[in-house]
Amino acid sequence: MPTPAAPPTAAESPPVKQRSILLDLAFLRLWTGATASGLATWALPFVLGLAVFDRTLAATDLGLLLAARTVGFLAAVPVAGVLADRHSRRGVVLWAGLAAGAAAPVIAAGLGRSVLLMAAAAAVAGAGQGACRPAYQALTAEVVDAGRRQQANAAMTLAVRVTTLVGPSLAALLAVSLDTRALLLGIGLLWLVAACVPGRGARPGAAENTAEPSAGAGRASFLTEFTEGVREARGHPWFLAGLGALTAVIATGYSATGVALPMVSRDEYGTEVVLAGAMTAYTAGALGGALLMARWRPRSPGWAALAGLAFYGFAPLSLVFPVHPVFVMAAYTVAGIGIELFNVPWFTAAQREVAPDKLARVSSLDFLLSYGLAPIGLAVIAPAIDAFGATAVLAGCALICFVAPATAALVPSARTFSTARERSDAN
Repeated sequence: MPTPAAPPTAAESPPVKQRSILLDLAFLRLWTGATASGLATWALPFVLGLAVFDRTLAATDLGLLLAARTVGFLAAVPVAGVLADRHSRRGVVLWAGLAAGAAAPVIAAGLGRSVLLMAAAAAVAGAGQGACRPAYQALTAEVVDAGRRQQANAAMTLAVRVTTLVGPSLAALLAVSLDTRALLLGIGLLWLVAACVPGRGARPGAAENTAEPSAGAGRASFLTEFTEGVREARGHPWFLAGLGALTAVIATGYSATGVALPMVSRDEYGTEVVLAGAMTAYTAGALGGALLMARWRPRSPGWAALAGLAFYGFAPLSLVFPVHPVFVMAAYTVAGIGIELFNVPWFTAAQREVAPDKLARVSSLDFLLSYGLAPIGLAVIAPAIDAFGATAVLAGCALICFVAPATAALVPSARTFSTARERSDAN
């Protein structure tokens, strides 16, 4: 008589197919708010650019306003990281969004009247943007269970790319019937959506996210709490290595895109089509990369992510030699795919590995360094091209984009983006 087969164990049972993350109401609310904040963030410089076009704002004043927004962003990021770990992440998103939303009509009121008033409001808008970034990162970890965070992060970054791709056409269409002040008020409404739509985090039953932010009568100073976040980051060698590589790529590769690409498009090709085509190809590639990472689970996620980050080196490399514009656009498509191959596992790993009560502070350190040093690269690259020539500078940018991620990959825990696995393998 044949022995009956043993029932399948949990490990042998076929995995239950998870429903789409966008069918989860809590995440859908968070995603809607993040999408609105991303669209508002993108729209402000574009709308102010329209004001320059219709001569209600001078180009030099536009530079001042964008600089003020950047200063506000960088000042708010570390503060928001501490506040989001100290208090409710939802509360930080709410107040940051309300502040940015209130700044938009002030900018509109100052248009054509007071550049100083507009600059102050732009700094507040930048602060709201900067405060939202680490809070949204930490709130995602509260709202979404660990098994679906990669899908959630892919959906978040997909929304950013869609707004970048669709936004210019939408804003240009609205500008036909609305003036600049009305468009600025629309930006304020987007910030109100970003502030009010997301729900509370820390859903019941998410045991790993039940850690509360540090509180109590003996609360440490702001500097001490921020230092705790730095100490937490230092406890994850893969994070430090990856952040160093990301900072290097943004400071060089992004600077080449922001400054050298328009110059090459004008001087070498004699048309703005190359510039527009390259940026559209980059966004399209990033959309493809985000869709890929919504489902792909590489065996060595850290190495795959760092390889994707290195793909950005093809962007400045394509500008070194006089090639057909199709090759430039292809290089930017690859760069766009690669940046999302990095972003999605990077955010997911931080949400998994970093202590929940320090996640916002570590995320703020990420944004502070990677985006904070970018203006230096943008300011230096044009003088460097004048001094050493475009070929040498662009080749150097490409080399750094290739070498920095490869160097980061040498850190043992970088293979999996996991300090815990590194310790397990060592034992």
